[in-house]
Amino acid sequence: MSEPKNKDDIPVYDPELAGLDDKDENIPSSERFRRKIFKMISVGVVDVFINQFYDVLSTGMLIINLAVTVLNTYTSIRAKYGLLFDEIEIVTVLFFAVDYVLRLYTAKCLYPNKSHPVAVVKYIFSFTGIIDFLSFFPYFLPTFFPAGAAVFKMFRVARILRLFRINAYYDSFNVIIEVLMRRRQQLMSSIFIILVMMFASSLCMYSIENPYQPEVFSNAFSGIWWSVSTLLTVGYGDIYPITTAGKFFAIVIAFLGVGLVAIPTGIISAGFVEQYSRLERIDASDEEDINFIRIQLKKNDQWTGKSIMDLALPQGMIIAVILRNDDTIIPRGNVRLAAGDFVVLGANSIKGSKAVYIKEITVRRSHRWNGQMLKDLDISRQTFIVMVKRGDETIIPKGDLIFHEGDKVILYSKVNEKISENERSEEI
Repeated sequence: MSEPKNKDDIPVYDPELAGLDDKDENIPSSERFRRKIFKMISVGVVDVFINQFYDVLSTGMLIINLAVTVLNTYTSIRAKYGLLFDEIEIVTVLFFAVDYVLRLYTAKCLYPNKSHPVAVVKYIFSFTGIIDFLSFFPYFLPTFFPAGAAVFKMFRVARILRLFRINAYYDSFNVIIEVLMRRRQQLMSSIFIILVMMFASSLCMYSIENPYQPEVFSNAFSGIWWSVSTLLTVGYGDIYPITTAGKFFAIVIAFLGVGLVAIPTGIISAGFVEQYSRLERIDASDEEDINFIRIQLKKNDQWTGKSIMDLALPQGMIIAVILRNDDTIIPRGNVRLAAGDFVVLGANSIKGSKAVYIKEITVRRSHRWNGQMLKDLDISRQTFIVMVKRGDETIIPKGDLIFHEGDKVILYSKVNEKISENERSEEI
């Protein structure tokens, strides 16, 4: 992944970051089990059934819990189904508690560069960790502190914030967060200007209206409500000036309010345009023509042990360079290839009425293929997916293959060379 995933410490399935290759036999079985649990509780990982089922289960538990919370506010419904609602809440709260324990257990996968105790503490005090804790813990507090039951119920509202975990994996939500983070200094400046204007207008209106409306504008801060409603809206009519000077000043403040509200609106709009333009540039830069390929020789490969001059390379193909451990070897005729060597091959472009195009596309978070199944992709009939690279694993594409973020997709396409570059990019 090209950008930070954990700005808000939301657990994200990131095999490159966390090294979640649970098939590696060198990893202890306990650690492989921890990584499988982490994949299961991470939203959006649907490579196996249990992971997809847990996503559906956790989302369903949250929606049911919130629905019961809302229905409990109706006296007639609570009187009829109160016992059922209590049982449902117990089940859902216990699920939230178990989910929290699992996230503590897998905190090391969320923060792979930290020790397990440090990762646990970091998760506990993260935004999502606090929300997860408040999702279940306040439910049990009235048992020990009956006098504070009403206050503890207020903390249960934190459960609704768990919805952010679900929405955080959609591009629209990520774009909003990114824009607000990039433009936070400009937004804070605009908010500061609004606050200054609000207090200044409140003080000025007090000076003008206090002699005529002492019960309404009784002190410098009594006009705060009027200034807020005038600067940010058109006023509510409950507090208003009656003097000519006050009315004129109110008109000026109302006009300034329109401009002040437009400042943060313009900043956010410009941020959205910039962010989407940047994402388009990233997507465009991820698609490149392949001029060279790199292969690693195995012990039983036909080239292993042979010299460059003895290789029967096709016409137009060359060995550009050989990478052996940390050394770069110029491929002269007497150089012998060894097992483990990385051989970089290059070939001339095919000339003629038709051309062959091989492209490598890296699936980013914003890419339309991310999370899609191969058979559901809408691609040209002249384009074929040859291979998918996922970390160090090479995957033969099948119809039920689901693309993940970070996958490198190799495409083969044969189009008429008269087609423009724009048309080519559209087809591919």
